[in-house]
Amino acid sequence: MDALVQISGSARASVTRPRLPEWARKTPTHFESLHRLKRDLRRLNLHTVCESARCPNIHECFHRGAATFMILGNVCTRGCGFCSVPKGSPAKQDMRLDPDEPHNVARMAAEMKLRYAVITSVNRDDLPDGGSRHFAETVRHVRRALPEARVEVLTPDFCGELDAVARVLDSGPHVFNHNMETIARLYPRVRPQADYGQSLRVLAFARKHRPDVMTKSGFMVGLGEGAGEVDTLLRDLRAAHVDVATIGQYLQPTRHNLPVTEYVAPAQFDAYRDYGLAIGFRMVFSGPLVRSSYMADHIDGQAQRAVL
Repeated sequence: MDALVQISGSARASVTRPRLPEWARKTPTHFESLHRLKRDLRRLNLHTVCESARCPNIHECFHRGAATFMILGNVCTRGCGFCSVPKGSPAKQDMRLDPDEPHNVARMAAEMKLRYAVITSVNRDDLPDGGSRHFAETVRHVRRALPEARVEVLTPDFCGELDAVARVLDSGPHVFNHNMETIARLYPRVRPQADYGQSLRVLAFARKHRPDVMTKSGFMVGLGEGAGEVDTLLRDLRAAHVDVATIGQYLQPTRHNLPVTEYVAPAQFDAYRDYGLAIGFRMVFSGPLVRSSYMADHIDGQAQRAVL
């Protein structure tokens, strides 16, 4: 596994970081709801990407009873420069799958009375199937526990193994999400163990294999991309027949992660949204604090109502 991208002390001192603008700030609130849901999750040995990725919307989402379950453990086998999820090697850490996790996710989702459940995972490149069987089993458990709820999956690329992608799709999700994360030029720095074309192929396969399932992808800005490169990424996603795109501002989660290159103004997010809608997306959710799973139920509802 590649090491997590580090910035040396001298390099940090030489980098002039842009100041966090007001539009990218969010004041924490609803602490009681936050702590209550964290306690309930720990009771069932469950993780959320909201916590592990240090999402700025966690207080709001936990207060409204929304959370994105993160399965396959809480240690990722990849070292993406933007991500604060713990990284590790199977040879050095106990990364055995919890056989009770699919049942416990379903139990927690039922206790929360979710009408829309989002399930994501760490990358598990150490597993022969990338964890796809465990992922599919979790979806089936949630569908049985909450037959009226809609389920969204946010999957890794499974190293491009399309049988693994099909396995998750055939388990019954209503929305298939796989994030591009950034533009093609920045992949070696931002996602060194991923491949831009491979992620597009995963999304295109999902649409072809299950045309009844809505497809979705998200990415960040503020990592050094140009506006024209963002437009190219949006066109590439449409060429893969992706229905929904989410675009948010990258916020450096820890000092060990990549620095922010730019805080993109709200007007530019609006321009990206307008361009995406003009080229055929059902829905483009674009703004500084947008995250892939943020307000996922509302995005799904709007996308279903969209007239193509």
